[in-house]
Amino acid sequence: MDHQDHIALLKDGLATEDGIWADFGAGTGAFTLALAELLGPSGQIYSIDKDRQALDSQARTFNKHFADLPHPSIQYINYDYTQKLDLPLLDGALMANSLHFHKQKVEVIQLLQDYLKPEGAFILVEYNVDRGNHWVPYPLSFPTWERLSQRLGFRSTILLARHPSSFLKEFYSALSIY
Repeated sequence: MDHQDHIALLKDGLATEDGIWADFGAGTGAFTLALAELLGPSGQIYSIDKDRQALDSQARTFNKHFADLPHPSIQYINYDYTQKLDLPLLDGALMANSLHFHKQKVEVIQLLQDYLKPEGAFILVEYNVDRGNHWVPYPLSFPTWERLSQRLGFRSTILLARHPSSFLKEFYSALSIY
């Protein structure tokens, strides 16, 4: 996938070109960069990952990409997002290719729900399969996410986009409103 593919997976999930968002498990920031482009200069992003080197790499890419362009503010937080974190109420939360590392998904999502404003958006990007492998141990297909999101109290969940993957069939992005 390239940058335009990342944008395509997210773009229909953002209602406005501003707001306060967090990217949980941001890694080197491929999806954080797409989120930044979509939010525009009035947005604010918290990029959260426990890998300091990945965040440093992300900061270099962000600074290069937006060198002469207006952009949202971004804060890099080196932290394990499965632990309570002091964040403002969020307009949106993003988990792109990070939820599949957690067998106990309910606890992780419930923690993230505490950060969302009423009507807050949650965008999930995930492999569209229910069986993983060593590198992607606990993926969940869109139908599985749809059922789980309803059980967790999201008001609605819609499929935003799909993208082929040579690794595990395809990716999907979904928007769930809390």
